[in-house]
Amino acid sequence: MYRLLAVLIACFALLFAACGDDSSSESEATPEAAATEEATPAANESLPEGCEDVAKPAPKDVGELKKPTEKLDKSKTYIATVATTCGEFEITLDAKRAPITGGSFKYLADQKFYDGLTFHRIVPDFVIQGGDPAGTGEGGPGYSVEEAPPSDLKYEEGIVAMAKTADEPAGTSGSQFFIVTGAAAAQLGPDYALLGKVTEGMDIAKKIGNIQAGPDGAPAAQVVMKNVTVEEK
Repeated sequence: MYRLLAVLIACFALLFAACGDDSSSESEATPEAAATEEATPAANESLPEGCEDVAKPAPKDVGELKKPTEKLDKSKTYIATVATTCGEFEITLDAKRAPITGGSFKYLADQKFYDGLTFHRIVPDFVIQGGDPAGTGEGGPGYSVEEAPPSDLKYEEGIVAMAKTADEPAGTSGSQFFIVTGAAAAQLGPDYALLGKVTEGMDIAKKIGNIQAGPDGAPAAQVVMKNVTVEEK
């Protein structure tokens, strides 16, 4: 489950413009520290400078999680800090427009669900996708929530949204999320639940997006989320 746009990605690999905008084609160290610390050379030539060379982790047993009822407080600001083996970036969760989706993401982060998971799909100038405990694009938390995306949502660079399968209603989400890293995603219709936007460290997200990947988006080198935390600011 939860594979993001497998058919669209395949089309994109050949000629993105030929795919059109048919939504039925879906399937589903900090930046500051990097400036002060010496970058660790990558042994894997597929990794950008500054990324750690790590092995692909085994599938993560996340146990049985209850479907959360938590919603973000629309009057507050929530920042998700994602520390990866390529650096750190921050996502400002959209509490006003996506309190249910954000509440589920915060719940998973609080449960340390994302710690040790990879970005299992990378499509240059399009998206990077992670949050699957199986590491294959087929896993999730064992539940889903629904929240209609804003009708005017544009998947522009930095936007973070949730992946879903083709047969799930618009706004359905589990644990897998994607970050828009290029203009090509702007053609997508508002089907994918909004989570927020990268507001710090977009250079790290784009660095991850530059890792070589196969036609199915499987990266040639691993990027692991060391930990994901959500705090009120």
